Amino acid sequence: MPRLLGVDIPSDKPTVISLTYLYGVGKKIARDLCHKAGIDPQVRARNLREDELARLAALLDKAGIPVVLLDRDLEAYPGRSRYDLVGIDNRRAGYAITAHLLKRGCQRLVFVGRPHSAPTVDARIAGFREALLDAGMDPRPAVIWRIDPAEAGDVKKLIDKVRPDGVVCANDFTAAHLMKSLGELGVNVPADVRLVGIDDVKYASLLPVPLTTIHQPCVDIGAAADQPHRIKYRQLTR
Repeated sequence: MPRLLGVDIPSDKPTVISLTYLYGVGKKIARDLCHKAGIDPQVRARNLREDELARLAALLDKAGIPVVLLDRDLEAYPGRSRYDLVGIDNRRAGYAITAHLLKRGCQRLVFVGRPHSAPTVDARIAGFREALLDAGMDPRPAVIWRIDPAEAGDVKKLIDKVRPDGVVCANDFTAAHLMKSLGELGVNVPADVRLVGIDDVKYASLLPVPLTTIHQPCVDIGAAADQPHRIKYRQLTR
């Protein structure tokens, strides 16, 4: 049975590493790999540099553990590492959700993402810009806002400067916090501004205003990554 070690890198906060031990890899092997990569395995949350992630992936290779990435690459968009990747087409997701707002008549669109977001957000921004271009609108940098959506002050600056009638959020987590901040500022969703997200997390329909979003099939992504033929392919092409 192949030995697998999962490295989980959540996107809703600064890059975080946690280790999952599957199919007999064991804590000792995982711990040794982290030490060799210069990563403390006892620290469950810390910022990781790109070079640290690259070293860890290289050590997994050397240890004979196939690497299959879930959701995002190790390289910044539009770069692509040599590792197998299973995830949605984030550029297309950004395009589709933006096109939805355009069809609803929105003319002043902005994209809101948290600072230091995952590379998947850059792909979604690319889709957002492409949709604006296809609609004959100006995708200038001013329509991209990297702010903390939970900070009402930052959100007020956005509203006062752009007066958007539609906001594409990097993900549902961002949209949920932005919806709360807008409410605190007296901005009505969707009467004053339409709000959309990406991921279709479980709580999206439980927000004060049910969120329009694009579904990310996390279970299917995980199942696809765990297919035996994918592991065999990576071993044969080493």
